[in-house]
Amino acid sequence: SIPAKSAGSELTVGNKRVQIESLDEIGQIAFKGTKELNRIQTIVYPTAYHTNENLLICAPTGAGKTNVAMLTIINVIRAHTDQGVIHRDQFKIVYVAPMKALAAEMTENFGKKLKPLGISVRELTGDMQLTKSEMLATQMLVTTPEKWDVVTRKGAGDASMISMVKLLIIDEVHLLHGE
Repeated sequence: SIPAKSAGSELTVGNKRVQIESLDEIGQIAFKGTKELNRIQTIVYPTAYHTNENLLICAPTGAGKTNVAMLTIINVIRAHTDQGVIHRDQFKIVYVAPMKALAAEMTENFGKKLKPLGISVRELTGDMQLTKSEMLATQMLVTTPEKWDVVTRKGAGDASMISMVKLLIIDEVHLLHGE
């Protein structure tokens, strides 16, 4: 929580920013081209990067929530790394975006950042179908709520894949209301 700045006082929460060069190798690779985390990212860094705690991030557009998601993604990758080897067959990450257009954008964004780590990021929407073998070969799926609902309702056929999900990120969760 970042308190509101009172008149005449200086905001000090999150002033000592986390430097990307202080992260481990996986973090530095994923954040290549970034010098430091911003205030919000710095505040949630200990939880997002080092624990499996649930997070609810409420911040304005452009505040850096996507990089907070990246911190949690790196945490999962690090948890499945042994002596520098990422065990890509042991985990899945699911990113639920409210619309197909955002899913495509996030697939490209995360795909570029995670490609140097050998992490496969694929879109799974009504427009972009994946075979079961393609889903198994993918570490991160970017999907829509409707498509994820279909995948998780299939039952026993996809149960093994669903049980490998170690991180579920729901973007724009406030849009998922009503029916």
